Amino acid sequence: MTVNEIIHFLDSEFHPEYQEDYDNSGFLLGNPDCECTGALVALDLTPAVVDEAVSLGTNLIVTHHPFIFSGIKRITPANATGRAIISLIKNDIAVYAAHTNLDNLKDGINGILAFQLGLTDCHILRPLQSTSSPDIGAGMIGTLPYPMPTTSFLEQVKMTLGLPILRVSDIVTHAVSRVAICGGAGSFLIDDAIRQQADIYLTGDMKYHDFQRAEGRITLADIGHYESEQFGKQLIYSVISKKFSNFACFISRQGKSFVSYI
Repeated sequence: MTVNEIIHFLDSEFHPEYQEDYDNSGFLLGNPDCECTGALVALDLTPAVVDEAVSLGTNLIVTHHPFIFSGIKRITPANATGRAIISLIKNDIAVYAAHTNLDNLKDGINGILAFQLGLTDCHILRPLQSTSSPDIGAGMIGTLPYPMPTTSFLEQVKMTLGLPILRVSDIVTHAVSRVAICGGAGSFLIDDAIRQQADIYLTGDMKYHDFQRAEGRITLADIGHYESEQFGKQLIYSVISKKFSNFACFISRQGKSFVSYI
């Protein structure tokens, strides 16, 4: 089986055509005609992940975040991206990324996050205007099986995501039922969550003044960028493994958040 065959399958499952204009998802590096010896799945591509792929004998890395995102002017060992590219080319390893297109699929990053949080009756928070499908777009909103005290729900979120702390706005309601989410950086959807009458909105990378936008209408909680997307690794792994049952596929043990809590 060639790398190209795997790429065509991933394209059919993750639909790069649904990525945002600024994104760089899809096949990023490598020789598509090579025989594929296995795949390693990670959230981010780092030199440590490349080393892991080499040690496992896999020549395809599939990530959520594209490691080539903006212009690269130099490829040298002076930075992590340069070191990764040099090692990838030296070891003939291909790279594929499924980023905002996977965010925009109902069964993608937000779908698996909603499942982990126990949400039901979920739908897309902001459907993608370039398509008529209500199942493609940013964020997600759903309902808990039964209303929960807000503080209890937040403790459950911390436990589910492995978070030692949460950054939270003023708690507006004593109980939550309707929950909006967006894996990664989702402050752009705060107003959408308010309009759809969510009791609480969970996302990552919220700035100080983003919390001010709550204005007593919703509870906002920053659940971390990596933490909110961590289940994407299992999602990508399961899609590949289900299709290619005899194919060597691994979830990276090197991947971790770039942020530590002390």
